[in-house]
Amino acid sequence: MKQFRTWSGIVAAASLWAGLAHAQSTVYIPDVVELSGPGAVSGTNWRDGVALAIDEVNASGGILGRKITTEHLDTQSNPGVSRAQIQKVLDKDPYVVLGPIYSGSVKVNMALTQQAEIPQIVGAEAADITTQGNPWVFRTSFGQQASMPKIANYLHDGMKVKSVAVLWVNNDFGKGGHDSFVKEMKARGINVVADVSTEQGQVDFGSDVIKLKGAKADAVFVYTNEEESARFLIEAKRQGLTTPLFGETTLLNQKVVELAGAAANGVRGHVGLSADAPIPAIQEFAKKFNARYKYLPDHNGIKGYTAVYLIKYVTEKLGKFDSKAFGQAVHGLTLTPDKAPGILMEATWDQNGDIDRASFLAEIVDGKQKIVETLPKLKPSKTE
Repeated sequence: MKQFRTWSGIVAAASLWAGLAHAQSTVYIPDVVELSGPGAVSGTNWRDGVALAIDEVNASGGILGRKITTEHLDTQSNPGVSRAQIQKVLDKDPYVVLGPIYSGSVKVNMALTQQAEIPQIVGAEAADITTQGNPWVFRTSFGQQASMPKIANYLHDGMKVKSVAVLWVNNDFGKGGHDSFVKEMKARGINVVADVSTEQGQVDFGSDVIKLKGAKADAVFVYTNEEESARFLIEAKRQGLTTPLFGETTLLNQKVVELAGAAANGVRGHVGLSADAPIPAIQEFAKKFNARYKYLPDHNGIKGYTAVYLIKYVTEKLGKFDSKAFGQAVHGLTLTPDKAPGILMEATWDQNGDIDRASFLAEIVDGKQKIVETLPKLKPSKTE
């Protein structure tokens, strides 16, 4: 019996040592994202971008000699599930948490990462996510307070519109974008002649298109999620809506183009990120992504990919794994592709965790997104 207890103790000690050794040779960076439900199109792109970057980083030796371990947890596009998944990964002592993309989910779960003082890198765009004083949340996408002024300037200066109609989705993403857009229109003296609210997951847009046709606006601004955007475009073409359609990144998403087919042609908009951007690093990323997954990435794939490389470069700059120090280091940080190639294009994070970088105006031509203009960063910055 004594020998058995001794042997059991040796086995337990060996197991503990192996566990500690594994923990010291790896770093846990979980990914909580929309893999089912209405957000699945966005979430799977993000997940695949994250996985591609992690494999590249691990193949090159990891971060400070540690390999990244991860898991992709599904929020089901549900804020309550998202919160539960965030709590689940926080119980495992993560270094940084990735995701989600849906603004409503981020709003209910970012309090948990804030309480734990764990940095959270999200793909959400609602303006108020980064205006609540949470120092632990960071974006790899534009917040609406950054994208809407660029859109408004183009409508006013480029398209010379005097009136617009707005079609938006009634969720946290849509509400924030709607309010920011209407504010920017008012500031430029552009009259909002129709304000049409739609629902997440909506299938029939027949009556909405009728309202937009009756408004006789100079342009229609469309701000809905990807699958709903495609359904709207198909219905708009069916009813012969000829008013110019303008939108943001979601409207010109690759999946929207695939789903809407010819109905997407002629749509114009502002895109914060695009695999079609005239930037060699982004084009090379798109080739790698397509070769691996057999489909073209959208902006969410780029956001997930660059989130992992943000972690890599900041940690290597710190020279240690320290979640609190990481959070402090990102505020006011600028990364450039010459020193941080995986970031793909120069980016700056401000004191709120919002990102600033160049962006693009695009048009769908013959079923493909065509970049027609590159817009500069909102603010010049000092580089690291």
